[in-house]
Amino acid sequence: MKNDRQTMILDIISQENIETQEQLLERLQERGIHSTQATISRDIKQLHLIKEPVGQGMYKYAVSGNRTKLNVAEKLQTIFRESILSIAYAQNIVVIKTMPGLASAACSALDHMELPYMVGSLAGDDTAFLLMKDSDSASDFCEELKAML
Repeated sequence: MKNDRQTMILDIISQENIETQEQLLERLQERGIHSTQATISRDIKQLHLIKEPVGQGMYKYAVSGNRTKLNVAEKLQTIFRESILSIAYAQNIVVIKTMPGLASAACSALDHMELPYMVGSLAGDDTAFLLMKDSDSASDFCEELKAML
């Protein structure tokens, strides 16, 4: 239901200029999806929709250019919270120990974040190696991950 509603929201805002949540709610109802304003508000936040100008003081909902990165960041946090056992670094190499079978998922999430200071990653079953550009990047990254956990 939620995925269908959010897909419909994306479809609606791609086809017409929707300026308010009330307009969006009306369009959803016209398409047979009944919801509340509070639910639509949550959907807008989860979809990372923004309002962009269309001219003459008018705005419309649009998909944020950062949406993919933000969604990946949320997924990354979930993966780390649930699977990371330890994080350490030596010079410009970061070693992440995970629960068995989850190192690959952690590396995939990191790779999709396109971190400018990460050169690449290599995953085994429960260990991930990250090559950073320098020691400072490795140190800062470890601190960020520890704070995330």
